[in-house]
Amino acid sequence: MEKNNISGLYQYLDSLFEQDVDSDTLFASSYVRGFIALAASDQGDEQQMITALLVDNISEKLAKAKIELSPQDQVIVQNFWLSLQKKIDWVS
Repeated sequence: MEKNNISGLYQYLDSLFEQDVDSDTLFASSYVRGFIALAASDQGDEQQMITALLVDNISEKLAKAKIELSPQDQVIVQNFWLSLQKKIDWVS
């Protein structure tokens, strides 16, 4: 599964629901997916490549929204986002 464009990343995130992952991972993946969608709509469509600019935009949106979350959920989302960034085949 390609994770170098938004569509491929969505497929990866959606596939987590078919795997045996814990509820924290499912929560974080859904939460982050929403911010990916927001950032992607700012810069293009679902076929756009994932760039450093897009990743930065997502990170900024997540940082601004962290007040919506409990401290525990903030850690869960942040850790998920950091691990997801390592799996993304983004272009510079």
